[in-house]
Amino acid sequence: MLVKSVSELIGRTPLLLIDPAVHGLKNIKLYAKLEHLNPLGSLKDRAAFNILAGELDALSASGKSVIESSSGNMAKAMAVLCAMKGIPLRVVTNRIAVREVKQILQFLQVDLAEFPSMSSCPDPSDPNNPIAQIEREMAMEPDKFLHTSQFTNAKNMAAHQSCTGPEIADDIAGSGNGKVDYLIAGMGTTGSSRGCLQYLQGLNPKLKAIGVVAKKSHVIPGIRNADEMFEVGLFKRELYEAVLEASTDDAIDGMITLARKLGVLAGPTSGAAFSAACKYLSQVDQALEQEANAVFIVCDRVEWYLSYLQKYRPGLFSAGVEKKTGVHFVSERDASGAPEIDCKAAQALIDSDANTLVVDMRGGLAYKAGHIPGSVNIPAEKLSELLDFGVPFSKSQEILLVCPQGDDSKRFVVYLLSKKYKARSLAGGFISWRDSGLSIERGA
Repeated sequence: MLVKSVSELIGRTPLLLIDPAVHGLKNIKLYAKLEHLNPLGSLKDRAAFNILAGELDALSASGKSVIESSSGNMAKAMAVLCAMKGIPLRVVTNRIAVREVKQILQFLQVDLAEFPSMSSCPDPSDPNNPIAQIEREMAMEPDKFLHTSQFTNAKNMAAHQSCTGPEIADDIAGSGNGKVDYLIAGMGTTGSSRGCLQYLQGLNPKLKAIGVVAKKSHVIPGIRNADEMFEVGLFKRELYEAVLEASTDDAIDGMITLARKLGVLAGPTSGAAFSAACKYLSQVDQALEQEANAVFIVCDRVEWYLSYLQKYRPGLFSAGVEKKTGVHFVSERDASGAPEIDCKAAQALIDSDANTLVVDMRGGLAYKAGHIPGSVNIPAEKLSELLDFGVPFSKSQEILLVCPQGDDSKRFVVYLLSKKYKARSLAGGFISWRDSGLSIERGA
C-alpha cells in the first residue's frame, strides 16, 4: 500500500474478537477496538488530525504555534502532525506520569512547560493549573497561539462519531453478530467514548456506556479519577450507565492478560478498560436471555509505559529473582491492613512525643503550600528509592506517614513494619488533616 502522508494511515483499525476462554463470558461476545495500531500509536491520532487538519496550512503560513494541555497521547500525535508542517507546538501540563512520554516529546522538539501537580485533585484556581497558564499566555500574546483545547473541542468527539463508531458498527454487522450493546472506555477527555456513543446509540438506543476512571491516589496514565472528571468540559455523567473505578493493579493485570494471552501490546488505560469490562460484564452475563456484544477500546501501546511498569510492578522485570523486596512488592491486600491513626489522635501523639517523626510524602509544591507543622518532606517516589538502599529513620522513632488521601502511605507503613520499624499512616491523609481544621504550616 502506497501512501503520501502518515495521516492517510489514521483510522480503519481492526476489531478483535476476544477468545471466551480469556474473559469467561457465556452470553456476551467481547471485542477490542485496536486503536493502538494507529500510525502514531494511539486513539488520539484521530482526534489530533480532526482538530488540526483544517488549520495546518494556515498555521504554517502565519507562523503561529499550537498550544495544548496533554498528558501524552494527544501531545505526541499533534507533535508529529505539526512537525511535518514546520509548526511549533507548546504543551503545558502537570499530568505526564511516565518518562517515555516526556522523552518522545523532547525528541520531537516540543516546547514543554511541565508543572508539578499540586495534589491528586487539582484546583482550577491553582496558578499552576495548565489551562489557566494557557489562558494567561494567550492573553499576553494573542496572535501567537492557536489553542486546540482538546477537553472542550467538539472536533475531538466528532472524530470518533464519524469514524471510530461507524468502523465498530460495520465490523460487528459484517460478522453477522448484530449491534453493539455495551461500550467500555477509559475516561480522559471522554472524546472517544462520547463520539462512539453518539453514533452507536443511533443504531441501538439501548446501548449502555461504561466509563472507567482511576481510583483516588492510583496512577493510570491517560485517565482521571472520578473527582477530576468534572474538570473536563466534554464530560457528561448522565451518558454513562456506570462509572467504574480501576486500581493500578487492575490496569497492570489487564495489560498482562492482553499481552500474554491475546498478543495485544497495550498500555495501562487499555488494561484498566479490559479489567473493568470483564468485571462489569460478568455481573450481567448470567442474567442475559440472549447474546449481546460488548466493545472496549485499546488506547495505546505498552512501549510508552515500561518505566511505569518498572515502578509499580518491578517483579515483571525480575525473572529468576527469588526474593522480592521493596515497597512496590507490598500488595493492595496487605496495604489495606496497615495501622492508621486519625487526625485527632495524631495531633495528640505529636504533642506528647517529641520523638515522633511526621513524613509528608506529597510533592514539594504541595508541601510548600501547606503541611503539618514540624513534618519533613520526602516525596513518595524519592522515599521509595531511599528504602531500596536502607531505611533512613531510627527504630526508636514513631514514624507517621502522610500522603494526600491516606492510601499510598499504607504500602510504606507495611514495608517499614516488616523491617521492625514503628510506623503508622494518617487516616485520610493530609486532606483529612486540612478538613479537620488543625494547624497547618506554610512555606518550605
